Amino acid sequence: MTVHIGAKPDQIAQTVLMPGDPYRARWAAETFLEGAELVNEVRGMLGFTGTWKGNRVTIQGSGMGMPSLSIYANELIRDYDAQTLIRIGSCGGMQPHVGIRDVIVAMTASTITSPSSGIFREMNYAPCADYGLLAAAVRAAEARGTKTHVGGIYSSDVFYAERPDLDEQMVRHGILGVEMEAAELYTLAARHKRRALAVLTVSDHLQTGEALPAEDREKSFGDMVEIALEAAFA
Repeated sequence: MTVHIGAKPDQIAQTVLMPGDPYRARWAAETFLEGAELVNEVRGMLGFTGTWKGNRVTIQGSGMGMPSLSIYANELIRDYDAQTLIRIGSCGGMQPHVGIRDVIVAMTASTITSPSSGIFREMNYAPCADYGLLAAAVRAAEARGTKTHVGGIYSSDVFYAERPDLDEQMVRHGILGVEMEAAELYTLAARHKRRALAVLTVSDHLQTGEALPAEDREKSFGDMVEIALEAAFA
């Protein structure tokens, strides 16, 4: 047990999928895992462990934002020896060619600040995905025929941003989408020599204002979860 995860040491798998929403963790576990058991419910942040094609998998909610993600990723790595951590979640599209329901596989994750920013001081560290996971995710997406984009994303530390000038520069520099967790996950994975990736479903678009209806989200997120699982065990 840790401060935020109530699981016993043997109840967490070495491969962990991390949605922000704990209810999405429950949906993914019930939909994709066999024998899924609730292993954490501290502070309502649900975690489940089961098997996928015979491989043990934990799906643990991370909460919203990099500070919350940092808590769970740190404890999963340091106390439960998690080796592969894959964020699965929603994001906002930023490029005209990125559509609603498309999947983004994040090669890099830029950010203004994160919980790890202080240790780098004046350095602009560039967090990136594990290449093996990224390549496997792309192959899995292509095999499924899922419309997928690979490139840089932006991890914001605020949800209600008021920086249209920053949005303009991100679009100008090819940023595919915006979310709130991946940059810190990639940084922690690099620090502890673990594998990390973010596989994201575009649920809304910053330029067009289009948004995925709530009732359609679970069905649309299925591709993302399966791509993440395929990548983890390729």
